Amino acid sequence: MRKPSLLERLRAKKRTQAMIVGVTWYTDETWSQVKAAAADPECFEKSFPDWEAMAVSARRELQRSGARALEFHIIPQELFDWCVLNSKTNNAESRAEFVSEKLTAAHNA
Repeated sequence: MRKPSLLERLRAKKRTQAMIVGVTWYTDETWSQVKAAAADPECFEKSFPDWEAMAVSARRELQRSGARALEFHIIPQELFDWCVLNSKTNNAESRAEFVSEKLTAAHNA
């Protein structure tokens, strides 16, 4: 198997750097609201400061990998309305889908 050329490696690196990743972001208040209404509250950290430390670390790791990690601040009522409209449960999968959908819409507008 041949080694990729410098040009191929640079193109691959550019594609990776251009990747935009939405990172679900909360304030102390919105974190509490979404957790209280979640079908999977056990997926949340024990406290907002614990969640915040994890989120900052995760965002940093994504950025180190070359992705553009963008904070997407959750507005609880928007999430809840989206879940109802799309027949979804407020769980980790749905929250990630919500952020991805909103971020895609914002960057394709």
